[in-house]
Amino acid sequence: MSMVVESLTAQDTFNLGKELAAKSVPGQIYCLDGDLGVGKTVFTQGFALGLGIEEPVNSPTFTIVQEYTDGRIPFYHFDVYRIGDVSEMDEIGYEEYFFGDGVCLVEWGHLIEELLPEETIRVKIEKDLEKGFDYRKITLEGI
Repeated sequence: MSMVVESLTAQDTFNLGKELAAKSVPGQIYCLDGDLGVGKTVFTQGFALGLGIEEPVNSPTFTIVQEYTDGRIPFYHFDVYRIGDVSEMDEIGYEEYFFGDGVCLVEWGHLIEELLPEETIRVKIEKDLEKGFDYRKITLEGI
């Protein structure tokens, strides 16, 4: 099942992340894709808050995965932009995260497509400058 959400502000994007997280359950994996600067971090910050995580959330670009355990369920935030080879995911024990007791959000997930389970929820954020600087088209698949 696919759904398109139009976001007119960063707050809309944040709120969508928050709303999805409020409904998420352990074992879910979200694949978050979009160009640089489209709002992936804003979406993720809303997602974290939707899980009850109040500490600052930033992109874990240099650590690959950031763990947050003070929310309703554990939250594992991946940024695989700098992955050179999918075998690097084995080194960090991705299976324990993907098939564990928390929810995972993977930025740039298309780069590790072969590791993502079929039931992964896909979130794609796109700009359309013709509709305004802050406009985002957010496509959700697998919801």
